[in-house]
Amino acid sequence: MKALLSTATGGPETLVLDELPEPVAGAGQVVVAVKACAINFPDTLIIEDRYQMRPSRPFAPGGEIAGIIESVGEGVTEFAVGDRVLAGCGHGGLVEKIALTTHNLYKMPDSMSFEEGASLLMTYGTSIHALKDRGRMQAGDNVLVLGGAGGIGISAIELAKAYGGRVVAGVSSEAKAEVARQAGADEVVVYPYQPFDKDQSKAVAEMFKAAAGPNGYNIIYDTVGGDYSEPAVRSIAWEGRFLVVGFPAGIAKLPLNLTLLKSCDVCGVFWGAYAAREPVKNRANIAELFALYSAGKIKPLVSETFPLERGGDAIAKLGNRAAVGKLVVTM
Repeated sequence: MKALLSTATGGPETLVLDELPEPVAGAGQVVVAVKACAINFPDTLIIEDRYQMRPSRPFAPGGEIAGIIESVGEGVTEFAVGDRVLAGCGHGGLVEKIALTTHNLYKMPDSMSFEEGASLLMTYGTSIHALKDRGRMQAGDNVLVLGGAGGIGISAIELAKAYGGRVVAGVSSEAKAEVARQAGADEVVVYPYQPFDKDQSKAVAEMFKAAAGPNGYNIIYDTVGGDYSEPAVRSIAWEGRFLVVGFPAGIAKLPLNLTLLKSCDVCGVFWGAYAAREPVKNRANIAELFALYSAGKIKPLVSETFPLERGGDAIAKLGNRAAVGKLVVTM
């Protein structure tokens, strides 16, 4: 079978299309014929050995897939050959077939495409965990989403609106602003590109504050980091929750006096670890996502698809922050 492999540390240009033996389902496993694999920010890091997890080479990047079960191993009773499924796999998804355990495997709604299915878990799974479990979101909350035109930003906008919030999206261009509005954002802030000096940081903070209104944001969903985080914290409400989700613009340094002055929480959001530590709660969250999808309240935005041999181009586009919505590799 074909696989797009990382054989040496480096960027997307180092990935190699090669042949691997077809996998066999062991006890407690299924083999999935992969139809689609979504690209996420960890894919840009894992091939450069900059992610928390460092698999031994050669390995395929790609952390979430959708496809059809081709075979089942001993002890698997809840899934059958022919089931349409989606799964989180951490890495290894840019292949034609993959053997997986069933702990993070789910049957897809009939109306969901493989491209949408591959785009659900990491973004919407992260966002539902962030907003519900870490952000303790309630109807009426004022929510700021940084990076509001990316796949994870769109998922946060849609879920925050589904939960009755008012949403302001922060984006870096007018084109991305329109994407955020279509996702349901009530207002959009178009911020300049970093780096910021002190005056520029203050100006961005004033932009966030103006969009928030007099009481600030109950929840700030930060998928960007870098120089954008501090201005966002300056616009947070009393006892607000600042959710640390990702760092494509760099790891931020926050003046901790701001957290004291606002009596706010800074909350890390690591969905992968949560899914492993709290599988029952995570499955309940994913079931809720399926219900929201079926009700038309969420819908992954797949903006572009790539063949397997061009999977490196998809990773490069995401790494360059040129992606809108989700980029998906199809087999």
